[in-house]
Amino acid sequence: MQSSVPALPTTLPDVEVTTTARRAIPLAVVCRLGEAAPASLSARGDELTGEWVDAVALTGKAGEIQPGPAGSSVRWVAGVGDGTPAQWRTAGAALTKALNAWMAKDADAGRTPERTVQLELPSSVGPDEVSELVRGLRLGGYRYAVTSEAAPPTVRTIRLVTSDPALDEPVRRAAVLAQATALARDLANTPSNVKDPAWLARMATRTAGKVADVVVRDEKWLAAQGFGGVLAVGGGSVRPPRFVEMTWRPSAKAPHIVLVGKGITFDTGGISVKPADGMHLMRTDMAGGAAVIAAVEAIARLGLNVRVTGLVSCAENHLSGSAYRPGDIVRHYGGRTTEVTNTDAEGRMVMADALAYAVERLSPDLIVDVATLTGAMKISLGLRTGGLFASTDEIAAQVLAAGEVAGERWWRMPLASDVGSVADEFAEAVRSEIADVRQCPPGPGGIAAAMFLREFTGGLPWAHLDIAGPARADRTYDEVSAGATGFAARTLVELVAAHA
Repeated sequence: MQSSVPALPTTLPDVEVTTTARRAIPLAVVCRLGEAAPASLSARGDELTGEWVDAVALTGKAGEIQPGPAGSSVRWVAGVGDGTPAQWRTAGAALTKALNAWMAKDADAGRTPERTVQLELPSSVGPDEVSELVRGLRLGGYRYAVTSEAAPPTVRTIRLVTSDPALDEPVRRAAVLAQATALARDLANTPSNVKDPAWLARMATRTAGKVADVVVRDEKWLAAQGFGGVLAVGGGSVRPPRFVEMTWRPSAKAPHIVLVGKGITFDTGGISVKPADGMHLMRTDMAGGAAVIAAVEAIARLGLNVRVTGLVSCAENHLSGSAYRPGDIVRHYGGRTTEVTNTDAEGRMVMADALAYAVERLSPDLIVDVATLTGAMKISLGLRTGGLFASTDEIAAQVLAAGEVAGERWWRMPLASDVGSVADEFAEAVRSEIADVRQCPPGPGGIAAAMFLREFTGGLPWAHLDIAGPARADRTYDEVSAGATGFAARTLVELVAAHA
């Protein structure tokens, strides 16, 4: 039976490093923004005549793509602006888009597209610039669509022509990180008539399971072990929950980091039902779990010398006669109880079980959880910045540094450990009169959710990443396509790498 969705993971263009340009392969070069005129960064600059520059109105700004002069060896010219790493990423994404459009045009005209292209790099390009370039080249043409039409032809291989052998490793590493972002997008973009908890668990096995150990637990195991939060949230659906545990263990002496992801494969809100407007986007409500799965695979492929465990609590929050209710008391793994006040705050319920499991069974050096947790964070920080809560200044600084390297922006939010007024105002609000904690204590939504999760961290070093805003994009820009963005996957990898 033919699958109703594209094959996963999405195939991205390969990026290779070579020292010599081949005459038979179409060639692209780059130029920079100049004060008076764009400055070519290619030895072939003499082919870019002033007459041609004027004819196409070349500026060299980042993301500008122009066809090269007729009869020259240069097929395209890509602008890199002032040459900052971010502008190289913009240029790479724009070039891949242009190449794909050119190939589609050739195919429509009955010509066979040339699916390998080479890009000549100037000697001034270093590891930072080439890493960003590779991310743009690989992700710029990302596409997820379920249609009746065949997928258009796309560029298959991009050869970077350079005399610097030191660029091999940055290119390889950047390619792995780009693939992690694409996998996280794939998992989150998949529609929920296909994606249920069992499907998400199978995808973890099919992807991360190729390079790391993956164990999937079913609803019977969850009941036997007392995962009350996962079972409560998943109880309203005929598609039962799953718990995924992924392990990368390079050596006995390596530090141990646990990554916890929210795996809600669809969220109706349950009895506290969501408005219809926007509910269709809830297929991406497991973007945090997707980031964890993708990060574990990338960490293993990079061979980082850090022990990593990835935990994803997978459930579907549905509305039915067996759904959990406001007013219920739920007992989590380890025995702690929660008074339910809003069934649409299901993410913290399933993550509480995973956090408690990590503390009791794994005793890691650091726990990092990631989730599309609160609409409040989306309102506070918008669609391109993630919310960061951390138990110490040091951990917050580590996440911020990892995000900067990864090209993902985070903003630190107040938590009881770092702002006294928050402790005074909200620390006791999480307490319940009839259970250990309240699911939705009063106060700012993002802070309240973080305070709830903190109750299950056992005092261990911990960071909470709320990606409700940047997990989804409403339009395409640079290397980001509309839909799931894969946000946080690269930050998790860079955070782990900093501990290697």
